[in-house]
Amino acid sequence: MKKLYDAVQRFCARHPRFGIPNLMLYIVAGNVIVYLLMMFTQTNDANALAFLTLNTSAVLKGELWRIITYVFVPTSSGIFWLLISLYFYYWIGSTLERQWGTAKFTLYYISGVLLTAVGVLIASLISGQSYTVAGSYYVNLSMFFAFAFLFPDHEILLFFFFPIKMKYLAYVDWILFAVQLIFGDWSTKAAIIASLINFFLFFGGDLIRFVKNQKKYGAQRRNFRREMKNNQNRYW
Repeated sequence: MKKLYDAVQRFCARHPRFGIPNLMLYIVAGNVIVYLLMMFTQTNDANALAFLTLNTSAVLKGELWRIITYVFVPTSSGIFWLLISLYFYYWIGSTLERQWGTAKFTLYYISGVLLTAVGVLIASLISGQSYTVAGSYYVNLSMFFAFAFLFPDHEILLFFFFPIKMKYLAYVDWILFAVQLIFGDWSTKAAIIASLINFFLFFGGDLIRFVKNQKKYGAQRRNFRREMKNNQNRYW
């Protein structure tokens, strides 16, 4: 993990102009445009725009653009929740881009998009079924995990009223991931695993160091308490 992390850092340092500045703005704009097209075609299931979805049988027949264009298909048919989710992920994405730089954020997002597509294709080949994925739900969740890891104590207003820290939302998503891994179909499992792989590819080294530091901190606290207890026993 550390070697991969170092390789990513070297690549970004050597290619500072790599990437798409303000990438999330294009993702959000694409979702809005596709949503409007869906409204004009008077369909909620996007049949008129089915050529954008990640359909595994179509991809295997050569329609490779679907590996990318599926992220522009809205995940919600309701305009209110669509705008809320797009704003939320635009805020997360733009914050990560400022934190990391354009090159690293673009790598992270595109890696999530491609890993999800490859994972669903492999699931289709294993199960012998054709799957269709529309929207960047799991790609965005991978981005959310990155934000929650970097800014665990940042608070947002849940449902506009209840302040909650990002790390607690991340814990809930981890639980939902576990449930979906058990009960979801092959395409769902593949998309979840792909998003987690993307997260661990970029944060695996940091997670290992975090766990080691927590163990070290815990050992220091236990030693301190032991010393305090021994000192009290000697005093009395």
